Amino acid sequence: MSLFDLDLSPAQAGIAVTGVTAATWVVLNKVNARKLKALKMDPAVVCISDKTSGKQTKVAVDRKFLANLINLYKVCCPGVFTKEFGLTLSVAGSLIARTWLDILSIDNHTRIESAIVAMDKGLFKKHMSFFILLTPMLALTNNILKYSLSSLQLAFRVRLTKYLYDQYLDNLVFYKMGNLDGRIANVDQLLTQDVEKFSDTITDLYSNISKPFLDIAIYATKLTRVLGAHTPLAMIGYMLLSGAFLTRLRKPVSKMTVDEQKLEGEYRFANSRLITHSEEVAFYDGSVFEKSTIEKVFRRLVNHLKSMILFRFNMGFVDNVIAKYLATLVGFYIVSRPFLSEGSRFKTQNHSSRLEDYYKSGRMLLKMAEAMGRVALAGRELTRLAGLTSRVNELMEVLDDLKKDKFVRQQVSASSHSTEEVVNGETKVYRELTLASFGLTLQSRGRTIISDGVIKFERVPLIAPNGSVLIETLDFEIKHGQNVLVRGSNGCGKSSLFRVLGGLWPVFSGTVIKPARRSLFYIPQKPYMTLGTFRDQLIYPDSLEDMKRKHVTDLDLENIIEQANLAKVLKAHGWNKVAEWIDVLSGGEKQRMAMARLFYHRPHWAILDECSSQISVDTECQLYDVCRQRNITLITVSHRDTLWAHHEKCLKFTDDKQVKLLDVVGGVEPQSEQQQ
Repeated sequence: MSLFDLDLSPAQAGIAVTGVTAATWVVLNKVNARKLKALKMDPAVVCISDKTSGKQTKVAVDRKFLANLINLYKVCCPGVFTKEFGLTLSVAGSLIARTWLDILSIDNHTRIESAIVAMDKGLFKKHMSFFILLTPMLALTNNILKYSLSSLQLAFRVRLTKYLYDQYLDNLVFYKMGNLDGRIANVDQLLTQDVEKFSDTITDLYSNISKPFLDIAIYATKLTRVLGAHTPLAMIGYMLLSGAFLTRLRKPVSKMTVDEQKLEGEYRFANSRLITHSEEVAFYDGSVFEKSTIEKVFRRLVNHLKSMILFRFNMGFVDNVIAKYLATLVGFYIVSRPFLSEGSRFKTQNHSSRLEDYYKSGRMLLKMAEAMGRVALAGRELTRLAGLTSRVNELMEVLDDLKKDKFVRQQVSASSHSTEEVVNGETKVYRELTLASFGLTLQSRGRTIISDGVIKFERVPLIAPNGSVLIETLDFEIKHGQNVLVRGSNGCGKSSLFRVLGGLWPVFSGTVIKPARRSLFYIPQKPYMTLGTFRDQLIYPDSLEDMKRKHVTDLDLENIIEQANLAKVLKAHGWNKVAEWIDVLSGGEKQRMAMARLFYHRPHWAILDECSSQISVDTECQLYDVCRQRNITLITVSHRDTLWAHHEKCLKFTDDKQVKLLDVVGGVEPQSEQQQ
C-alpha cells in the first residue's frame, strides 16, 4: 500500500509529510551536532585569529562589506571605457536577451499546446516552425552569456592580480610583509587562490542576482496585466521576508570562508616549508616529526571543512524548503486566486481560452517564483563573497600601509632585566633593551640622507623589527675608497647592519647617510640564481633590453666572465641556454657568478657577506683586485686573514655590544681598540 492509497485530505497529507520530514531533520541535526561538538573538542582544532591583536576577524554582509566590495570593484573595473565594463554590459545584454527569449518561448509553448488541444494541424505547424527558428537564437544567446561571464571572470582576475603585484613588488613591500609586518600570513595564498575565487564569485553573483531581478521585473509587469498587481506583489513580499530570514541564518558563512582560506594557506605553507628545508630535515632524519606536523595542520583544515559541510547540510534543508518548495506552493496558491474567486472574470471565457491564460500566467508565475528562489539562494554566495572580500581587502590595506612604512608586529615586552656574564674572571652586566626603552614605536623614524660619497651612522640604535635592541648606538663613518672588513661573533648584528644599509629595516632613530640603493650592491653567501638564460644570471636584475640600453654587448660580458674565471662555464653552456642554474653551477661557480654580476653593474659600494667562502684564496684575491680597478668600495664580512691586505678599515663588533671602526695597517688585523 502506498501513500496515495490512504484516504487522506490534502491538509492531512501535508501535515503527515511535514511531520515526518521535520522529525527526520531533527534527528539528523542532532547527530551532526554531536559530530560538530566532537570536532570542536579535538585539540588539533584551533581558532583562527588575528595574530597581532588576538581578536577574531569579524566578517558579515554589512556596510563595511559593501564599502570594501565597491573599492575592489573600482580596481577590477576602473572606468567606463575599459574592457571590463564592456564585458559587464555584454553580460547584461545577454541576460536581457535571454529573458526576452524565455518569454517568447513560454508564449510559443502555450500556443503549441493550445493547437494540440484544439487539434489544429495548421496552427501546430506554424508555431513549431517558429520554435525551430527560435532554437539557434536561444543557443547563441546562452553561449554568448557563458563566454562573456568567463571573459569577465578572467578580466577581473587579471586586473586585480596586476594591481596587487604592482603594490607587492614595489618599494620592497614583499620583503616588509614577510619580515617587518605580522598581519598577513601566507600571502601567496591571497595573491593566487583568494584572488581567483573572489573574481569568480563576484562575477557569478552578478549573473545570479541580475538575471533573477530582471526576470522578476518583467514577469511582474506581465502578470499585473493578466492577474492584477496583488499577485506579483504577494510573491515579492514573500521573497523579501524569506530572503531576510535566510540571510540571517547564513551569517556564519562569511567567517567560515575566511577561516577556510587561512587554513588552506597554512596547509600549503607547511608543505612548501618541507620542500624548502628538505636537506636539513633529511640530515636530522626528521620525516616522522614533519609528517606529524603536516598531519596536524591538515586535520585542522579537514575538521573545519567538516563543520562547514554540517552547516551547509542544515542550511541546505532550510534553503530548499523556503526558497524552492514553499515558494512554489505560494506561487500555486497565488495564481489560483484569480481563477477560483467568486467574481472571477475568467468564468466568462471558454475552456480553451481559460486554459491558455492559465498556462501562460502559471508558467510566468512559476518562472517568477524560480527567480525569487535564486535571489534568496544568492544570499549564500553573498555571504561567501563577504569572506573573500574581507581577505583581499585586508591584503590591499596592508600593502598600502607597508608602502608608507607603517608596520604592525608583535613586539618583545619591555623589560628591565639584566644579564650577567663572566668574561676572564670579570662580571659584565648587560641590560636587555627594547624599542620601548628608547621611547620609540614601530612608526618612529630617524633621518636618512642619500649621498654616494660616504656611509655614516650618527647615534643610530640597531633595532630588529620585533623591537629587540641589538646595538645600543652606532657612530662611525666610511668614506668612498676605504674598503672595510667587518668582524664579530655570530649573532652580533653584522647582517642586521647591512639590512639597515640596504633599506630593508627602518632607521628608528638617529641619522644614516648612505648611497642610493642602485649604488649599493649586496652579495650573500648563497647567491640568488634567477630563472632564465646564462646571460640572465650575469646581468640580473637587468633584462636583455636593459643591457642593450646601457650599450653593453656580449663581448663586454665575455670580458667580465674572464675576470670572474668563468670562461669554461660559458663555453660549456653558451649565453642562451635556459636551465635551473642553482643546480647546474657548483658552489664556487655560483659565488664567482655573483662577483661577475657585481662587475657588470659596477656600483660605487658593495657588501660582500661571506660571498667567497667556496672560492680559492688566489681567485679571491684576483676578484678583489678587479673590484679595486673598477672603483668599487667594499664592505666585507669574512674570517679569512688573507683579506686584510685588501682593506683599509675594520668595523669590529665586540662582545659587549659595541661597534668600533679601526685602522688596518700593513695588511694585518688591528690590535688596538682605539676608536678612529
